[in-house]
Parts: sequence; structure tokens; C-alpha cells
Amino acid sequence: MPRFCSECGAPLPAPPPVICRACDTSHWLDAKPCAGALVSHGGKLLLVRRVHEPWKGAWDLPGGFCDPREHPSDAAAREVREETALDVDIGPVLGMWIDSYAPDGPGADKVTLNIYFCASVADGSETRPDSSEVAEIGWFAADELPEPLAFPGHLPAVLGAWLAAQERAPRPAIAAVRSASARKPEPTL
Repeated sequence: MPRFCSECGAPLPAPPPVICRACDTSHWLDAKPCAGALVSHGGKLLLVRRVHEPWKGAWDLPGGFCDPREHPSDAAAREVREETALDVDIGPVLGMWIDSYAPDGPGADKVTLNIYFCASVADGSETRPDSSEVAEIGWFAADELPEPLAFPGHLPAVLGAWLAAQERAPRPAIAAVRSASARKPEPTL
């Protein structure tokens, strides 16, 4: 919890929401916007092993905090590039989830609004982990997702939504063409 005013440095009289008595600045505990990408390629999902707390050593989707005035889709693409060296095409929003950044200790009071996008690899570049961001990169089939997973307050639900979206995905175009050619033509009037 902030104890001092971010505008003038005066002590705050109470936890947020509160107004600084010295300068009338309002303080709120707003959710911090975060963006991530579910990058799939060849039927597998890209995951990164975290190098920092919270959840150090756990597997996570590439993502992070949005910069000021940065659109979440741009943040998702930037985070993937920073963490893995991959350029991705950002697709539709998969969903949004609220969580706490850390289970306890520093960051436990930081609420995050996590916005996830479906994404695909934009080019044939190889992944290259940035060791200051991630310890390892892996591609996993839906039935082979590793453990432990970071951010258990929302990541299992995100992965569940991704799996459901994969099951609803349209069949490849060639299969649709084959099934269409097997049908009898409709009579014309």
C-alpha cells in the first residue's frame, strides 16, 4: 500500500482510496494493465520459464505490464519479442482476467488486469531467450503442458479458454473443400 503521496511526498492519512491532505491528489489502487500472448505454431503453445519472482522457475505465457499509453495488443507483441526474439501476428482477444501480481510479500497488493491475445509466429525466426527475462522457452502440445505454472490465480483459466478455442477452431480449408465437394448440389428454382 502506498504510504506517501506520489505527487508531493506527504504521508497519506489512510490506505487508498484517499486524497492527500497536503496537495489534494487522489490515490487509488487501480488494476495494472498487463498483456500476454498465446502463441501457437504447429499445434503447440509457446511457454517461457520465469527467471524472476514472483513465480520464479514456473512456466508462464510471454507477457508483462503495459507501458503508459501502450495498447495491450502492442504490449503483447513487444513482450513476446523481448522474451523470445519472435515476431508475432496478434490475433483476437482470448479474454481478460483479474489477479494479484504476487501471492504474498512485495507486490501482493498489486492487482493486475491480464488481457490475453491469440497469436501466431509472423516469420520463420528461431526463438532466442533473453536470459534477463526468461530461463527457458518451450513449445508444448495441449495435453503436455508443464508444471508448475505461474500465476495460478488465473493462468489455468486462460489455458482452459485457449483449449476450448482450439476445439472450436474451424477445420483446415482443404477439409472444408473436400466436404463441400462431396455434397449434392442444391436444386435451382
